[in-house]
Amino acid sequence: MFKTAALTTAFALAASAALAEPVTYDFDTSHSQIVFDYNHLGFSTTTGMFSGITGKIAFDAEDPANSSVEASFPIASLMTGDEGRDKHFLSADFFGSDAAAPEVTFVSTGIEVTGDNTALITGDLTLNGVTKETVLDTTLNQQGNHPMQNKPWMGFDATTTLLRSDFNLGMFAPAVGDEVEVKISVEAMASDE
Repeated sequence: MFKTAALTTAFALAASAALAEPVTYDFDTSHSQIVFDYNHLGFSTTTGMFSGITGKIAFDAEDPANSSVEASFPIASLMTGDEGRDKHFLSADFFGSDAAAPEVTFVSTGIEVTGDNTALITGDLTLNGVTKETVLDTTLNQQGNHPMQNKPWMGFDATTTLLRSDFNLGMFAPAVGDEVEVKISVEAMASDE
């Protein structure tokens, strides 16, 4: 009888978990950014950032692998701390003065949970008009009620390494490093929709 009751409870829990719907979170644009760095001729590490990130996370707390994310940000948000370098990056040598591909997008295609708060998020990254499969090594920093906004909130950090040449941005490579280290930090709030 005990075994029957335990099995019934287990099946009921499994059924309720299967019926749980992912919760949608919207990016908090003011607390989300992308920082990148690359080797400059062996003399220094040059850093830049992008902002204006928008997107959604569908988070399934019962089965995080069933979650998904989509994000985008404008190339025009580029900032390296040097106006001349910013203009060069936005010229035809790199991203193109006509802004033929003004947005960068990422759409997840799969999530592999690797720990209590870590996962590898695989997705299609479209950058400079080129789409490549990219893996984000991701950590869930915190999930809970935002103390000032009084609503559910999440925060993530993620890293990946890209090759500029994969996205038609390889000018001066390999003298100027082809590898670009990317660090992403995102906050997201429970959607009001």
